[in-house]
Amino acid sequence: MQRYDRLREILRLDPDKDFLAIYRLTATYEFPWDFSRALELALFRTYAVPSIGGLLAETAEFTERTQKRYDDTALLLDAVVEHGFESDTARTAIRRVNQMHRSYDISNEDMRYVLCTFVVIPARWLDAYGWRPLTHHERRACANYYAALGRHLGITDIPGSYEEFEATLDAYEEAHFGWDEGARKVADSTLDLMASWYPAPVAPAVRRASLALLDEPLLGAFRYEAPRAPVRRLVEGALWLRGRAVRLLPPRRNPHYARQNPEIKGYPDGYDVGELGTFPVPGSGGCPVPHPRRPAGAEAQPPA
Repeated sequence: MQRYDRLREILRLDPDKDFLAIYRLTATYEFPWDFSRALELALFRTYAVPSIGGLLAETAEFTERTQKRYDDTALLLDAVVEHGFESDTARTAIRRVNQMHRSYDISNEDMRYVLCTFVVIPARWLDAYGWRPLTHHERRACANYYAALGRHLGITDIPGSYEEFEATLDAYEEAHFGWDEGARKVADSTLDLMASWYPAPVAPAVRRASLALLDEPLLGAFRYEAPRAPVRRLVEGALWLRGRAVRLLPPRRNPHYARQNPEIKGYPDGYDVGELGTFPVPGSGGCPVPHPRRPAGAEAQPPA
């Protein structure tokens, strides 16, 4: 197999009918590392909307159990990619996400914005740092994939194209990015988590490098000091060079899913998708939806 053979396979598929197959090929064969980093950045951006970041701070899940929340979010989202919408595993994952969301007063607009970040931020990341940019074909499939996921999550007024997702994201950030003390704590905890994945001596450098990837509106919303220009150029240049190096490597022959990422730390002995996430207590702001602790038909997963 040659470097661009899988792209040729992608381009033979229909982005309106085969969007899951295209998204799976793109995210798990062509760009698994890039998609993981870009989706981390996508979630980080959502904290800068005070109604989102403030709520996450109130739950304390992203400040006191940051690694578990990171793991659960990645694993629940990736269950759909790996197994497909019609599988028992994906249905269980979607049900878990819906149960958690319905525990809180989350607006459709905030949910739609989060969905937009999953579509737009990976494409922008790959434009800047990927071994190749996403094609229009892949962007269209990505938009269709997340539109389908959004419908399963009960989101309405979903954009109809990649371009509409992008316009919706930009407008929402311009209107809603702002300071919130709780959101800043969530952002700090997330940066601390990312730094913790590396040896202690390099952790401060990892944190500085992470901040160098944030744009001015995002830095301003969290009131982070802007990194010095040489630091930003160094980080961006290193990522660009990585992309050029990956282009020279042979293509990946096996898919790489989120459960295989070394950053997933919490389930060395495997996990049950139906046990991921939180189970708020009914009657105290908790989940109003009854649920079994181990949903029937849920597929047990191997160790991460």
